[in-house]
Amino acid sequence: MANILWGISTVAAVLLIILILLHSPKGDGIGGIGGASHVFASQKSAEKGLNKLTGIVCAIFIICTFLIGFGIVK
Repeated sequence: MANILWGISTVAAVLLIILILLHSPKGDGIGGIGGASHVFASQKSAEKGLNKLTGIVCAIFIICTFLIGFGIVK
């Protein structure tokens, strides 16, 4: 069972790296000083889906890491 979790954790880690690199940069830059960075802050549906998928993969990775780290599954 631990080998399966290691495999899932490895796949989730690679997917997480890829998904994070696919995100668009959200740096405020100088516009963040006056609050002007939120004027054009609407998310497109593709980015909302990407955010949701990234969150799911992140949760899977965290759960697998805790299960392996605390030795719950042997």
